[in-house]
Amino acid sequence: MAIFSSSTRQVPAAVAVPRHVAVIMDGNGRWAKKRLLPRVAGHVKGVELVREMVRACLERGIGHLTLFAFSSENWRRPPEEVTLLMQLFVKALEQEVDKLARNGVRLRVIGDLARFDPRLRELIQRGEEKTAGNDRLALTIAANYGGRWDILQAANSLAKAAPERLGAWTEADLEPHLAMSFAPEPDLFIRTGGEERISNFLLWQLAYTELYFTPTLWPDFTTAEFDKAIASFQQRERRFGRTSEQLTEKAASGEAAAR
Repeated sequence: MAIFSSSTRQVPAAVAVPRHVAVIMDGNGRWAKKRLLPRVAGHVKGVELVREMVRACLERGIGHLTLFAFSSENWRRPPEEVTLLMQLFVKALEQEVDKLARNGVRLRVIGDLARFDPRLRELIQRGEEKTAGNDRLALTIAANYGGRWDILQAANSLAKAAPERLGAWTEADLEPHLAMSFAPEPDLFIRTGGEERISNFLLWQLAYTELYFTPTLWPDFTTAEFDKAIASFQQRERRFGRTSEQLTEKAASGEAAAR
């Protein structure tokens, strides 16, 4: 398993293109409502946008894409909508895994999968196994996932692994037990649909992530909109606790060393 540094312990290397993009795909239902369509039509259109996003990440050299597909709180939605979402998830896995495998994309699904029916869990397992050797893009789907659940399950896992060190655990001890331990922390977080909150998504991992909110509904989030988010990221000054003067001094010393 790859070991990635923590932004609260080490300063990550500066990057022009985000290594890891995390997305809350919000606005499918509102997109459908505006068009007098059933909400499921928005979710179907949203799946099509996932294909475009995967393609865009491959073209731009982004190594990790994490999508919030279904939160642990989404079970509160009307039962018929939840059922349709589960059916759509099954259909997407049946239709898309072979394409992911051919394009070098590795699929992972994180979250408490025990609540899903056996058919869905089987498809998830098959998809992960079929794409396990791919390394062009790591596509992670967060399903029945919550950030608090993640931290709690990691703490419980650590308690079983190292009970003798209770009271002396560190961040480094906990991180391997988190659901996203295989990936670097997101450089860029995007939420579509106009809401400006992270909604219990990757609470631990977003500590120093650049946040980008857009009113664009997810089915309308084209590659041009994605490039706007990347351009916004590229304009950010990522200090990680340091001052602007320190960044300027570091840049100047780097230029001097290059000459």
